[in-house]
Amino acid sequence: MKTFIGVDLGSTTTKAVLMDENMDVLGRGITNSRSNYTTACNVAKLEAQISTRLTLCRRNLTQRVPELGGKLDEFLTRLELGFRLEQFLEQLEDLKATCIGNVSGDRFAGMEKQIIEVLEAVFKGVAAEAPKLYEPDAPRKSDFFRDIAGSMYMAHSQARGKEAGIAYDMLLNVYDKSIIEVENRPPNADMAASFLRALDRALKGMPGLNVDVNTVRKAVQDALDVELEETYLVGTGYGRVTLPFSKEHIRSEILCHGLGAHMMYSGTRTVLDIGGQDTKGIQVDPKGIVENFQMNDRCAAGCGRYLGYIADEMNMGLHELGPLAMKAKRVAKINSTCTVFAGAELRDRLALGEAREDILAGLHRSIILRAMSILSRSGGIRDQFTFTGGVAKNEAAVKELRILVKENYGDVQININPDSIYTGALGGATFAHRAVTGNA
Repeated sequence: MKTFIGVDLGSTTTKAVLMDENMDVLGRGITNSRSNYTTACNVAKLEAQISTRLTLCRRNLTQRVPELGGKLDEFLTRLELGFRLEQFLEQLEDLKATCIGNVSGDRFAGMEKQIIEVLEAVFKGVAAEAPKLYEPDAPRKSDFFRDIAGSMYMAHSQARGKEAGIAYDMLLNVYDKSIIEVENRPPNADMAASFLRALDRALKGMPGLNVDVNTVRKAVQDALDVELEETYLVGTGYGRVTLPFSKEHIRSEILCHGLGAHMMYSGTRTVLDIGGQDTKGIQVDPKGIVENFQMNDRCAAGCGRYLGYIADEMNMGLHELGPLAMKAKRVAKINSTCTVFAGAELRDRLALGEAREDILAGLHRSIILRAMSILSRSGGIRDQFTFTGGVAKNEAAVKELRILVKENYGDVQININPDSIYTGALGGATFAHRAVTGNA
């Protein structure tokens, strides 16, 4: 099967979209960008290929095992979670071996044996606990290995280290040194074998399933046997210039986000993309070709990095900001537009007893006000208006955007796709398809 891939190398996350010759999106992948964009690109592509295998599994099972019926979604969820568990356990073994290998040097002199024993116990505990995280409906704050393994390692190492009389900061030092090495070594186990082990987990997890197991296995195996030929790849995003791509394989973020928004919603005329590093206001024609655009300056205010800064100031997770801001009883007026000064203002307001949710609501409004200014300079908002980027998942930001668009431009259709974070990669995949076929 010929495939066309777009990779969007953002400042915080790297996304990939894989489409077939019919321009059907088969898979999407995302990973944290790390300090190594080449690795991030490879991991995102691998994730898109895994997603594609699951799409092909769905197709085969729908056609060949109709008796799955209403249980198909649950079965596929269990299949994917089982595969993710296999990946996690593989990387965990790599992390364990790397940590043990890094117990050397003057700092550890005379304590190597004790520390290694603690590490063995820590990783045994993490491995035993891991399957619970990959059960359906199990809460996970992140899907990235570094985040999941890090939180579990810290919890277990604190307990085990205290029992053995080993300082926690020493165990943390070993982890910090090792995780970077492991993170830059993507899982390399046989994907098909991992999927088939995951299939066994899925079948065991649904003991009352009235299906022919051999037919199910054949449907999954056939999906795994499809060759995914990487016909053409286009890279875009903040880190695109760091990759060894020829200029024919690179497109600007503006072009990719404009075309990607058009592919999601063909009626799109104005695009707002708020990413981690910048904010873009884009005007496109009926074919998704960029007519005009504006970007923010180098200041972080008005983009995702600003929210990350605020999350750090408040000792919260980035994903927690939007839900808390939605609980505000009033929207605080934030006077500072600079990220650094906004942080100082945040601390002052908290010290004066102002509600966190009210302050956060004001900060979200401040971000959207800056975005509205960028949109205005690009030519204003035309119907239809598509909001893309990671911040499009933030409900408080979306709320403020809807209010301000209504106030300034009236009733404009606002499109927000659940997969909006992949817009740039989708545009890249479309450019890749056009490069080979010449089709719009």
